[in-house]
Amino acid sequence: MQMAGSGFWGNQERAQQVVGELKSLRAVVGPLKTALESAADLGGLIEMLAEEPAAHEEVENEVGRLEHEVEQLEIKAMLNGPHDADGALLSIHARDGGVDANDWAEMMLRMYIAWAEKNGYDVELLDRQDNLEAGITQATIAIRGPMAYGYLKGEEGMHRLVRISPFNAEGKRQTSFAAVDVSPEINDSFEVEIAEKDIREDTYRASGAGGQHVNKTDSAVRLTHIPTGIVASCQSERSQHKNRAMAWKMLRARMARVEEERREAEQLAKYKNKARVGFGSQIRNYFLHPEQRVKDSRTEYLQNSFHDVMNGDIQGFLESFLRWRMVQNAELN
Repeated sequence: MQMAGSGFWGNQERAQQVVGELKSLRAVVGPLKTALESAADLGGLIEMLAEEPAAHEEVENEVGRLEHEVEQLEIKAMLNGPHDADGALLSIHARDGGVDANDWAEMMLRMYIAWAEKNGYDVELLDRQDNLEAGITQATIAIRGPMAYGYLKGEEGMHRLVRISPFNAEGKRQTSFAAVDVSPEINDSFEVEIAEKDIREDTYRASGAGGQHVNKTDSAVRLTHIPTGIVASCQSERSQHKNRAMAWKMLRARMARVEEERREAEQLAKYKNKARVGFGSQIRNYFLHPEQRVKDSRTEYLQNSFHDVMNGDIQGFLESFLRWRMVQNAELN
C-alpha cells in the first residue's frame, strides 16, 4: 500500500493529496456499499409482509431511507469535473453597500466556515482584510475535504442581502452585496503556465481580526496577474517566503478556474439566458426584511429560515445547483 511505504510522509503536499484522493473515494464507495447491502436486506423485509402485515411501516421507512441514500449517491456522481474532488479556495469580497457590505461579507465568511465544520471539512484562513468600522473588505479560506470544490464551485457570483441596516440610525432598509470567488486547490503536479513578467508582487504588513498586527514586518504577499487583473494574497504565515509560496498556489488555482470558466462558457453559449459564473452575477438573494427567506435566482431553491442559512445550512442550495447544472448539460447534449 502506497501510504505504508517508506518515505511516503516525506513529501507532505503529495501525501496530503493522496490522503485526499482516498477520502474522496471512500466518500463514494462507502455509501454505495451500504446502499447495495440495504437493497439486499429490503428484499427480505418485503417478503415478511405476507406473514407480518404489521411490518408495513418498517418497510416504508426503509424504502424512504434507501431512496435518500441513492439520491445522495446520484449527487456525488454529478461531481465528476476535472477538479471536483479537490479542496476549495473560497474568497469573499465586500461590494456595493458601504459598511453594511463589509458586515455582510463577514457574515458570509462565518456561514461558509460553519458549513465546512458541520460537514467535517478542514478550514484554514489564508487572508483577511478588516474594514476599520465593521466587517471585512475581503477574506480567503481554504476548505479541504472530499469534493469540497465540487460542492462549492456553484457559490461563485454575487450574493445580495436586504435588511434593516444596523449601521443606519434612521433604521432604513439597506441592500448590500458580497462577491464570492471559488477556485480548486490544485497541487503542484497540475501545470498552469504563468509568465513571471506578468506578475506584480506587493508586500504589506499582515493584520488579524480587529486590526491587531500578527507581524511587525511586511510578511504578507499580494500577487497580481497583470493581463487578467487576478489577485492572490496570503498573510496566514509569519514567513514572507511561505506566504509567497501560498499566494503563488492560490494564483495558479484561480488561473485554472479561469480556464475552466472559459470551457463552461463555450458549452453554455447556446443558452440565451445562461447564468454568469463570475463577479457581477446575482446568484442568490438573502432577505431579513420584510420577511426572512433566502432564494437562489438560478435554481429557484428557497429556504424560509435566514438564520439557519447563516449557521451553515446551505447544503440544499449546493445540491440544487448540481441538479440544475445536470439538466442544462443534458439539454446541451
